Amino acid sequence: MKTSDLISALVQDPVPAPRLGRVLLAGLAGGVLLAALTFALALRPRPDLGEALEQLRVLAKFALGLGLATAATGLLGRLARPGVPGGGWRWSFLLPGLCVLVAVAAELVAVPPGAWEARLFGKNAAVCAPLILLISAGPLLCLLAALRHGAPTRPGLAGAVAGVAAGGIAATLYALHCPDDSPLFVAAWYSLAIGADALAGFLIGRRWLRW
Repeated sequence: MKTSDLISALVQDPVPAPRLGRVLLAGLAGGVLLAALTFALALRPRPDLGEALEQLRVLAKFALGLGLATAATGLLGRLARPGVPGGGWRWSFLLPGLCVLVAVAAELVAVPPGAWEARLFGKNAAVCAPLILLISAGPLLCLLAALRHGAPTRPGLAGAVAGVAAGGIAATLYALHCPDDSPLFVAAWYSLAIGADALAGFLIGRRWLRW
């Protein structure tokens, strides 16, 4: 069977779509559970978490992680099926990024330039990205395994988006622990970790998800 014929058959067949949706949901749930377990074993919530959640700049950390995880998961449901356009999910990544950019701009205006470097590196710059990558390992593997039940025509892109979803989940959990609340810190180190997850997902996905 030609590839074009296979794609047409998959698109026209109404049966696999609901099953694939359930598989992706199961992969997401399993990934979140593994991430939560990793977080519980390696870290603990910051002692002032309740007070911190009243600050807008702290909420920006969760907006980045949750926003990217939601956008990437929604797009994965489209990429896993051949011939299905990304739709509005392709643009949903802009919102969490915009939230962080606004927070960074506000901080640059409010904080003297002499304090920018201290805000950028904080106290945990050396461990932030590695810990997010550690927490994201489980979600990334679960999502990639779920994608193998689909038929992504762009396996590298699908893997990269799975990496963003895993990184967003991990960043959200890590934010419960991280005492560095500066938007400059978040924009630099959280984004670095999520970008590394996307790269890992791309490299794995273009081989493991090929069909």
